[in-house]
Amino acid sequence: MPHDSRFRRELGQQLRVDSVRASAAAGSGHPTSSMSAADLLAVLVDGHLRLDYSDPSNPDNDHLILSKGHASPLYYAVLKAVGAIDDAELLTFRKFGSRLEGHPTPLIPPTDVATGSLGQGLPIGVGLALAGARLDRTGYRTWVLCGDSELAEGSIWEAFNYAGWAKLANLTAIVDVNRLGQTRETMFGWDLDVYRDRALAFGWHPIEVDGHDVDAIDRAYDEAQATTDRPTVILARTVKGKGVAAVADQPGKHGKPLDDPDAAIAELGGERDLHVSVPHPEKATPHTFAAPGAAPPRYELGEQVATRAAYGKALAALGSARGDIVALDGEVSNSTHAEDFRAAHPDRYFEMFIAEQQLVAAAVGIQVRGWVPYASTFAAFLSRAYDFVRMAAISRADLRLVGSHAGVSIGQDGPSQMALEDFAALRAVHGSCVLHPSDANQTVQLVAEMADRRGISYLRTLRGATEVRTPADEPVHIGGSRIALGPDATDVAVLACGITLPEAIAAAQRLAAEGIRARVLDCYSIKPLDRDAVLAAADECELLVTVEDHWSEGGLGAAVLATLADAGRKATVRRLAVQGMPGSGTPAELMHAAGIDADAIVAAVRRS
Repeated sequence: MPHDSRFRRELGQQLRVDSVRASAAAGSGHPTSSMSAADLLAVLVDGHLRLDYSDPSNPDNDHLILSKGHASPLYYAVLKAVGAIDDAELLTFRKFGSRLEGHPTPLIPPTDVATGSLGQGLPIGVGLALAGARLDRTGYRTWVLCGDSELAEGSIWEAFNYAGWAKLANLTAIVDVNRLGQTRETMFGWDLDVYRDRALAFGWHPIEVDGHDVDAIDRAYDEAQATTDRPTVILARTVKGKGVAAVADQPGKHGKPLDDPDAAIAELGGERDLHVSVPHPEKATPHTFAAPGAAPPRYELGEQVATRAAYGKALAALGSARGDIVALDGEVSNSTHAEDFRAAHPDRYFEMFIAEQQLVAAAVGIQVRGWVPYASTFAAFLSRAYDFVRMAAISRADLRLVGSHAGVSIGQDGPSQMALEDFAALRAVHGSCVLHPSDANQTVQLVAEMADRRGISYLRTLRGATEVRTPADEPVHIGGSRIALGPDATDVAVLACGITLPEAIAAAQRLAAEGIRARVLDCYSIKPLDRDAVLAAADECELLVTVEDHWSEGGLGAAVLATLADAGRKATVRRLAVQGMPGSGTPAELMHAAGIDADAIVAAVRRS
């Protein structure tokens, strides 16, 4: 009997029982964190959530994000209640090979994103809400269940800030204020007024509610859906471990199964087999954007063009060719040149301001709906959002990141802006690719290739202009490279990327005057590296020299050494990379001081 208070109370108890059962079967889990929010989700799925669990791809489905991902037993108990899984699968929780992992991932539909690293669900929900309001333009709502402990995360407040500013009325956050964290009481315990005042300050509509009063919860959800000028946050006072005296509101019970699950189940009224018919949305047709077409930009050999400028023009052209391309930027679009896309396609551009966690999270949320986002900022500042990138890989997200102004070659701005870790960080992300084009024509082709690549893609662009050496019609692709000079040279191979490519060519020309023949390999794809080209250089040349504007750890040199080791090849390799902490200066001064310019390459070869 749907929408009946007694049914909802019984459903909440079933969700508690099943959370206890799943955790007991696994011998681990977070049942008490699940029990506090059981009534909140019972009411949500019984009458408010519109989601066709038999058709997760329905474009007008609501989206439910479990930001407090450790409450996965509750989430899986809901999936059982709505018929998405059966009881046998529920009891495979945390078992090897089960879809029901310790924290939810998209392996179990209709889970949009992986959660478990706290503070991520709400920022991703902002992205989904933006997609609904401005891209799909359909009626779906994004619901995010948050824990009160994660409200200490700065990323949560980036989300509150942005959603309030953007007036995302299709976003509802539900905060399970159960007072207890992992080791102690949270900052504000059950003081809902503190959270209310903060939500008001950020432009949200707050509703305080008893999180175990199903009628009050129902009214709160109705009020949230009726609020059309701002996002809503429901602040629900709950009891951790609700319903079982041995754990209810007791510290020290976090993250462990109950000591006596059978007694707890009996105290909760025993097992139940209630089923919920979740309302299905009507099939909506998402909005599409016109794609009149545009030829990608082409650059003449010898032109001096910054790859960041080529990125902006290439993305704008790609947006004209494809209506699914979206751009986001961290309020540096005049430097990254994302402003070119904004000027051409303002309806598909999102200014995310100086909030890099929200920038990446919004891109993750937007790609859930099949859009193709490119998120850009200074490469150094992507490190602030690294956990979001890591989690995006677990979400099987398709994400395109673009970092400009990297390396000592940016010059006078100094080391805080130099992003000397980006290759290593992004190479370490599962399934990623890392690209560093040396000229504008390479950039144009790689930007286009990124659009259809699955997983995490990262493109580093340059602040300063470089000479166009790649013909516009020469194929450039992820996993490729090009011989920029000396294809038949066998004395030494210099492997360079980005800003070090012109230095390598200058060094090769100087070495030629001394009778040393150098091959210069432009490794514009660092991951995947062009294995065949690297192995050919190792087999055919007496010495390999790698040179990069990056720390020596984890970048191009490390990728070359790994390729040689994996292939069982022996080669003499000298790695040139940034070693000491740089300061301010001209690009030429800093590259020389770092030992990654033509002088350093020549010296490295002469030492052989």
